[in-house]
Amino acid sequence: MATQSDSPVPASRNVLGEPLELCGCQPMTGWYRDGSCRTDLADRGRHTVCCVVNASFLGYSKAQGNDLSTPMPAYGFPGLQPGDHWCVCAARWLEAYEDGMAPPVRLAATEISTLELIPLELLRAQAA
Repeated sequence: MATQSDSPVPASRNVLGEPLELCGCQPMTGWYRDGSCRTDLADRGRHTVCCVVNASFLGYSKAQGNDLSTPMPAYGFPGLQPGDHWCVCAARWLEAYEDGMAPPVRLAATEISTLELIPLELLRAQAA
């Protein structure tokens, strides 16, 4: 998880070049756990793709070793349900896309650095 600092975080842009919108706050998502898919260099997973998770993606993610649906109260994580908005790691989303399991993407809430790993055309094809 990110550490907070006193230095301001620059305003982030989305993959469309516009101001980054919030992804989701119920449950709270994002590297900073502030509802936004913004990132920094410490975020090795690059949690930048805002998705609307569905049952097939949650099952796929669990099968890949990343169980997002089981609650973990010790970490304040309620577990995701279909329809929840969640900042997914860019490489994980791309892997799911290649396997035909990628969830829909909210372009306005997907951070621009995602384009370093995923072409905009793929994201547009999965736009929510």
